[in-house]
Amino acid sequence: MTTYLDYFELSQEPFSNAPVSRFYYNSAQHSQALTRLMHAVSYMKGLSILVGDIGAGKTTLARRMLDSLPESEYEAALLVIIHSGITANWLLRRIALQLGVENPAQEKLALLSQLYQRLLQIYESGKKAVVLIDEAQMLETRELMEEFRGLLNLEVPERKLISFVFFGLPDIEKNLKLDAPLAQRVALRYKLEPFTAESTEAYIKHRLRLAGSPRMPFTAEALLAVHQRSGGTPRVINSICDNALFEGFLAREQLLGDKLIQRIADNLGLQGSSGPGVPGHAPQATGSRASGAAGKVDLAEIDRYLEGLGKL
Repeated sequence: MTTYLDYFELSQEPFSNAPVSRFYYNSAQHSQALTRLMHAVSYMKGLSILVGDIGAGKTTLARRMLDSLPESEYEAALLVIIHSGITANWLLRRIALQLGVENPAQEKLALLSQLYQRLLQIYESGKKAVVLIDEAQMLETRELMEEFRGLLNLEVPERKLISFVFFGLPDIEKNLKLDAPLAQRVALRYKLEPFTAESTEAYIKHRLRLAGSPRMPFTAEALLAVHQRSGGTPRVINSICDNALFEGFLAREQLLGDKLIQRIADNLGLQGSSGPGVPGHAPQATGSRASGAAGKVDLAEIDRYLEGLGKL
C-alpha cells in the first residue's frame, strides 16, 4: 500500500511531534540557550530556567541537553513532572532515585541524609550532579519550591552539590515567587521565542532533508503561510506540514501551495499571526498533564509511567 512517505520519497516522517533527537534543529536561539545552560551547570551555578510557550521546543532542548552532558563528567538525570498534585516527599524520592540512591527512605530526614551522602559521593568521584526538570510549571506549591531551595543549600566549600534546570511554560516565574529566597537563587533565565519566517523555512527544509526528501514540496508562498498560521511555533509547524504532505498525497499533488496550507490551518483551528488571540495556538487537549485534575493523585501510577519513559 502506497503511503505519503512513498509518494514524496521520504525515508521517515519528517514532521512527527515525537521528540526524535535526530531531527533536532539547532536554531540560533536554541544554540544560545544550550550554550548558556551548559555553562551554568558546568560551573554549578544552582538553578537555571528555560521558558517558552506551548510547542516552542522545550522538551526537545531538555533531551538534547541531557545527551550533551558527558557521563564522564556528570551524574545527570531528566525528570518529567506530569501532574501538579505531586508531594514534596515524592519529589525528593524521585530525585534520589534518578541520582542513584538505592532504596530511598520514606522518612524525610533519613531521605535527605541519603541524598546528601550520594551527592558527596558524586562530588568525590569528580562528577557534577545535575537534574533537569521538564514541565516545571507543574510545581505549583510553596512546599515544592522550599524543597528545591533546601537542596540548593547542600554545599561543600566553594561549590554547590547539585544544579537544577527548569524547563517549562512562563508560569514557572509565578511559581518561583511562592518562595522568594528561591527566586533570588536563579542564576540564569532564558526564553525561547517563536521562529522568524526565515527560521521557519530553514526548520522545514532541515527536517525534510533529514527525512531523505529529494526535493522541496512546498512553494515559497506555502512556507510563508506555514509561518503566519503557526505563529512560528515548532510543534504547530510540524502539525501543519504533516497534514499538508498527507493531503498532497491524497490529491496527488507534487507541489504544495499556500491555499492548501490555509485550508489545513483553518481545519486545525489555527488563528495565525494575522488573526485575533494568540498566534498559532490550537485548542488545548486535557489529560494526565492537566493542572488541578480532580481526585487523589496516584503517585505509584506516576512512578510506573516515568519508569516506562526511561525505557524508551
